[in-house]
Amino acid sequence: MTQNGRIISLDEWLLTPAGRYLLAWEQQQLDRTVGDLFGFHAVQLGLPQLDGLGQNRMPHRWTAVDRLSLGDPATIQAPCGPPEGAPARVAGQPAPRALVTDFDALPFETQSLDLVVLPHTLELARDPHQTLREVDRVLVPEGKLVAIGLNPASLWGAQQRTAPLLSRLGMGTDFLPPRGDLIGYWRLRDWLRLLSFDIERGRFGCYRPALRSQQWLDRFGWMEPAGDRWWPVLGAVYFLVATKRVRGMRLIGPAWKQRQQSQRARAVAARREPISESSDASRR
Repeated sequence: MTQNGRIISLDEWLLTPAGRYLLAWEQQQLDRTVGDLFGFHAVQLGLPQLDGLGQNRMPHRWTAVDRLSLGDPATIQAPCGPPEGAPARVAGQPAPRALVTDFDALPFETQSLDLVVLPHTLELARDPHQTLREVDRVLVPEGKLVAIGLNPASLWGAQQRTAPLLSRLGMGTDFLPPRGDLIGYWRLRDWLRLLSFDIERGRFGCYRPALRSQQWLDRFGWMEPAGDRWWPVLGAVYFLVATKRVRGMRLIGPAWKQRQQSQRARAVAARREPISESSDASRR
């Protein structure tokens, strides 16, 4: 993104009124969702400005940052706390631990995580397909995936596509950071279905125009309820929850229960005496 002729980073853009508006909506959706997801291990990949696991009750939680996208890993602190207007963290819950890694080679064992949160992770990844395959690998069967992405079929996406032309004409600059490729909602659903994920639910949000002033953003607040009702698929951002399915998998009980059932089901066969040649001759 450019601002006053200067290219700014995603971190700087998230401090703008539009960035805070986006983070507040995403934080609200995450807090509503992750609090009802249970297990033992959860990880958030990227965007430490969001406290994506703050309301989750799993005992082991990490916020991971992509190693190659860092300028100085020592300066990373995660999470940075909820955005303005977001609910506070659950009392007594420790903050997720920070982790620096490669998103296309996650340092977790296969089928070891119960929840993975992807806030704009795929659209900023070097290889979104490989990152998604890694997420599929580390998730346990019936594990949950929560993904957030910018909607290219929204007012924000349209303004970003026309920004280069407007900039050349001296009529405007990029509104969103130019990094990454926007991955549409339906496109991501197709990717997940190829990996045998079931889409549980999805929704769109942030219907206000791409404005840089907080005053003008507030004036268009009426578009939030109107957008939810009349044009939901045109929201600037989408929120998706999916479950990993393993086809043909059957849950079984403990081994001692199986032994008891096999013993009870054992059939008793009657003992048969061999037929002698004399008795066989008498029958004839």
